[in-house]
Amino acid sequence: MMDTSSERTHPPVAPKKQHRSIAEKRRIVEETVADGTSVARVARAHGVNANQVFQWRRLYRAGRLGGTPGGIKLLPVTVETSPSVSPALGAEPSSGAIHIRLGHAQIRIEGCADPVLLRIVLESLRG
Repeated sequence: MMDTSSERTHPPVAPKKQHRSIAEKRRIVEETVADGTSVARVARAHGVNANQVFQWRRLYRAGRLGGTPGGIKLLPVTVETSPSVSPALGAEPSSGAIHIRLGHAQIRIEGCADPVLLRIVLESLRG
């Protein structure tokens, strides 16, 4: 016969709640923002409930986990206006242009820019 008296006298111990620093929460959230990353897998790897990570993601996007939301780094921007060509001279008026100069690349987009394509190009330059 097995002695089960110790099981009755000692209730199961609940795991202690871990308190994570804001920096640690931010690092965990930043692991989840890459395309194709499973929030559940990242949460499991860090011993955190996935619902908690989703809550941290909301805080992160709201800028409440320190740093800037989404890891956005602001760059200096210069807005220049150029006179459009008069249609009376036989040319189309300028529909606008975007010029982006980074240390290792230069991008020039004439006319209407497709936001999805622009995002893909800019994300590929991140490094």
